[in-house]
Amino acid sequence: MQRRRGMWLVFAGGLFGLAAWLMVSGQGEVEAPPPAKVEFPRWLRPEERQRAERRRTYMAPPVAATADAGMEPARPKDPVLAALPRGKGKSAMVIEANALRHSPLGEMLLECLMRQGSDDLEKFKQQTGVDPLQDLDRMVITEDGVILSGNFGDPRLKQVLQGRAPTNYDYGTGGRLFEPALEQTLEDGSRRRNRISPIGMWNDQMLVFGRSPDEVKQILDRVEGRGPDEPPVIDEGKTYGEMYGVLSVEQLQKLLPPDQKELAAKLAEVAENVELHVDASSDFAMTARVNGADPAKVTDLGKSLGGALSLARMKAQTEGDTKLAQLLDFAKVRPDGESFNLEMAVPLDAIKKQLTFCQEQQEPR
Repeated sequence: MQRRRGMWLVFAGGLFGLAAWLMVSGQGEVEAPPPAKVEFPRWLRPEERQRAERRRTYMAPPVAATADAGMEPARPKDPVLAALPRGKGKSAMVIEANALRHSPLGEMLLECLMRQGSDDLEKFKQQTGVDPLQDLDRMVITEDGVILSGNFGDPRLKQVLQGRAPTNYDYGTGGRLFEPALEQTLEDGSRRRNRISPIGMWNDQMLVFGRSPDEVKQILDRVEGRGPDEPPVIDEGKTYGEMYGVLSVEQLQKLLPPDQKELAAKLAEVAENVELHVDASSDFAMTARVNGADPAKVTDLGKSLGGALSLARMKAQTEGDTKLAQLLDFAKVRPDGESFNLEMAVPLDAIKKQLTFCQEQQEPR
């Protein structure tokens, strides 16, 4: 449980921490450039709609029951969305790894990381036959487990999985489960508890990591139509941006730092969940949609956050922090009936300046 919580903390830090770090870091005072125009993720764009349509590749086997003439015929679905948790109070975040890798931000981060990790990547490719930079499409983080989608059909990968989990068997129509032994014998003859998680593979295009075989099976069940008869926590119409998903209020409370207890309590009182979308196709732009059952309370919370942003902006202007003031110009609260959108952005030029340290560290002296 602690390791899973740590993964959520890393993810949340990647979203909120990047914006905060860039806001407060810098190399002295510079004249603020003219305000730039940032495109925020608010709905499916044409290319994202086409992407969603291409992903409807799986038709679940028909349920053995009497046909109902009034039922609509089954339609192909996106197996990754089908694998997501169902019902209220659930969390799931999707990282469009392939799209992010080919974005301007992704290219810069990859160049920085590859300066030191190219040997490890090449070793992994040789051992498994999987190139994460080419074969990985999406990564999904849920409370039940982690899901990777892409091309995982290389025999070398299956050999590696079988070596680590000698107990493996078919599950369902297209699934296979790899269960590691509970204990592992070391070279000195002693035994220790195996910490390797069970892994599920589905149709050579999905890997599922869970804490127990039952968790992996539940995810594979949902893919093949054996799960609860409820819609996934993320529907196709919400799959826009390079990162997107839904965080339950309970999960969000765990992610907030201790000094934000008042905000955590307010969110628990007002919000039902928070829907996140991050667009990294040009600048780093994030939209957080806060949904709640009581429109009046949601409106009050939005006004409070909007007022806090305005005060921070004025303080930055008064203190001559032109860089922070400019970045806060992109932070806005937009009311929308029973919800409100909190928007934050970091222009690409600002990110480039902060990533110069990577190139400087690698330059020959």
